[in-house]
Formats: sequence, C-alpha cells, structure tokens
Amino acid sequence: MVRLPLLVLCLTLLLGGCGGSTGFVPFISAAKPEVLQYGRTATILLGGRYLRSFLVVDAPGCADPVFAQRSTTELLVLNCTVNVVGDLPLTVKDPEGKRVFATTLTVPSPQVVLATSAGDLTLELDPAKAPISVNNFLAYVRQGYYSNTLFHRVIPGFVVQGGGYTTGLVRKPGQAAPIALEINNGLSNVRGTLAMARTNDPNSATSEFYVNLVDNVALDTLNGGYAVFGKVVQGMQEVVDAIATQPTGTVNGTPNVPLTEVTITSAIQVR
Repeated sequence: MVRLPLLVLCLTLLLGGCGGSTGFVPFISAAKPEVLQYGRTATILLGGRYLRSFLVVDAPGCADPVFAQRSTTELLVLNCTVNVVGDLPLTVKDPEGKRVFATTLTVPSPQVVLATSAGDLTLELDPAKAPISVNNFLAYVRQGYYSNTLFHRVIPGFVVQGGGYTTGLVRKPGQAAPIALEINNGLSNVRGTLAMARTNDPNSATSEFYVNLVDNVALDTLNGGYAVFGKVVQGMQEVVDAIATQPTGTVNGTPNVPLTEVTITSAIQVR
C-alpha cells in the first residue's frame, strides 16, 4: 500500500472535491491596460493567482466584458468596448458577488492623426461633450474612408474643409446616414477647433469636417449652429495655416478650391 504524505493527501482531496484549482480563493494583484482607447476593444491584463473565467467583471464605461481564450490561472486577459473617457472603474467579483479586486483606469481623450500632403495633423476629440459627432468621425476613420480625400474648400480668415471629395473634385461614395446636429454642449467654433460641415439642413452632416482658422463664434448659432467635436493639438500653424495660404479658384463650378490639391493620405486613431 502506497502511503501519501499528509500534505499531498490533503491537496489531492481538495482538488478532487472542487474541480481543479477552483477550490483556491482567486487573487488579483494588479491590472495593466495593454490597449485602452475610446471606441475600441480594450485589452486589460489582470495578474494574480487561482484565476478563473467564472469571475464577474463590473466596468461601467467598458461594454460586453469577456475573458480572452489566452487567459490562464495567473493572467486573465479582459476584452471590452470602451465608451467613456476619463475614469473607468473596474471591479472583479466572484460568482457570489464578493469583491476580488477593484481599481480605476484612465481612458485618454481619443486622438487621430491626419497625414496630408501638407504635413501631419493631430486631432483630439471630445466624446464627453459631442458623442454623436465623435463616434461618426471615428467610424469613418476606422473604415479608412478619409484616405485619398481632399481639403477641397479653403477660405482664408475663415475655415479649411475636407473629407468628402477625391482627386479632380469627385464626390467620394460610401458615406453613412446623416447624423443629428449636436450643439449647446459648451464647445464653440473658435480658432483651431474641429467641427462638422453640413448643408442648410441642420441634421445633414456626414463625413465632411472643417477646422476654424479664426474665432468663428457666429457659427455656434448661424442657421441652427455648427457642431464642434474636437480641436487641433498639433500642426495648426505649420499645416492648417499653410493650407490656408494655397491659391484657390473655381473648379467644376465650385469656388474656393485649392488649385494645387491638398490630399489626406490617411487618418489613424493613435490613442
């Protein structure tokens, strides 16, 4: 008869009666974001011991939390869709509702880099105040819609506008449905801000946007108002102001078109 040491025997009974290491109390020591960007799928690493996918995650601001298949008993890989900026509370509980771990992560304001033939622009968006406009803009960014579009309207002392036409001033297809006008949110058409271009219909904005070259506060109320949803944080003087100096003319009946095309080669969300 084989005699097991007392400790080994106890562990054998514990594991056999509890279905593997689930008999041990889960412990999380730290949470580290691997990817944490507004509007995208987050990857958050939870390190500890005796971890299992039966743990419950409560994370307001990060929808549909799920543990990835590459999770282990010492590292849970949490995926969820981020829909807030700023504080992101994260609580992990066991199936009985007992708290295992709690922390607060920080989601930065989203930024998009526009690579243009005149240089790169970094845009910072404000989803807390303009979620409809920001989500609309980011949807176009993610599908690559802005690649090879133009800054097709330039009016010195007013705005530069782009996002809807390709080479030869051809309207680019593939635009989504128009969005609702989003104003009275504390954002104003001042120099360097990013806003949605539209027709005379207040709820007609799709892909086109503009950057204010000066303080255009009259646009906050003119014809129902024009929705600001972000600002230029890098490249205003060296790129936007330079675009505003381009000679313009009338092309295919459209005025204020740069005679030398200013092309957006790509738009990428970088945070």
